[in-house]
Amino acid sequence: MIHALPQLQADRVFLTDGGLETTLVFDRGIELELFAAFPLLDAEDGRAALREYFAPYLATAREQGAGFLLDTATWRANPDWAAQLGYDATALGRVNRDAVAFARALRASAGDMPGPVLVNGVVGPRGDGYVVDALMSAAEAESYHAPQIGAFAAAGADMVSAITMTYAEEAIGIAGAAAGASLPLAVSFTVETDGRLPSGQPLGEAIEQVDAETLGTPAYYMVNCAHPTHFAGVIAAGGTWRERIAGLRANASAKSHAELDAAAELDAGDPAELAASCAALREALPSVTVLGGCCGTDARHVAAVGAAWSSAAVS
Repeated sequence: MIHALPQLQADRVFLTDGGLETTLVFDRGIELELFAAFPLLDAEDGRAALREYFAPYLATAREQGAGFLLDTATWRANPDWAAQLGYDATALGRVNRDAVAFARALRASAGDMPGPVLVNGVVGPRGDGYVVDALMSAAEAESYHAPQIGAFAAAGADMVSAITMTYAEEAIGIAGAAAGASLPLAVSFTVETDGRLPSGQPLGEAIEQVDAETLGTPAYYMVNCAHPTHFAGVIAAGGTWRERIAGLRANASAKSHAELDAAAELDAGDPAELAASCAALREALPSVTVLGGCCGTDARHVAAVGAAWSSAAVS
């Protein structure tokens, strides 16, 4: 039952949004302290900015006949980051519930859609998404992330996604917390230019470790916050673990994490090139149905990726 997600049951593409934080900061000129979007939920102008941000993605899903995963703006909404922004445990629980309520209202306002729209509670790493820090055991990670995931469940989220995971143990803990809340889970790892996690572990080994230590709790895996050329080599090398990857959310830029971190301007890359790089992985990743973007991407990139993937599937 925990794996009964429509993106795993139907032969249909599901789109996501792109780079929420990079779009708001670089394209919309909105200051996000500590790169956190969740405080926008506490002001009407912030909510308006989020509605405006998601509108073209929902329109693209409608145009392409796709399903849609509607993310909560909660990638930074965990205790360590929230404390730096003045949110105590009570306020953090409230804003995580509010994030789900906001996404549910946004789904309702979208009207009839050609495919399912799922409210996806987003869990980010305790530390930085580009480097391995704030290392936890699996048990520590489960305890740390359980309140956020519990808030998602209480507010009516359809699933939860752990986005930009840098090491396996944190993902294992999140899997335990998601199982405890009876929410289906997607685990998304990020990789460096060599196709390895920031921890140094190969992508395939990380997926196999999480599956082995959680008895296959994650409904599926994704790769995000990396350009397809960064992990195409490890995908091409083979392995049954590739069958567990059902989502790609690539960066627009082929630069490394270190280069992106030091950049003063947004590298939006080329939507057509990004789409072609993703579509080139279609044969090696037959389980992928979820497609979207990450840093530097906007609705143009996601539209191009969705169209190219669908074309590759029928060509």
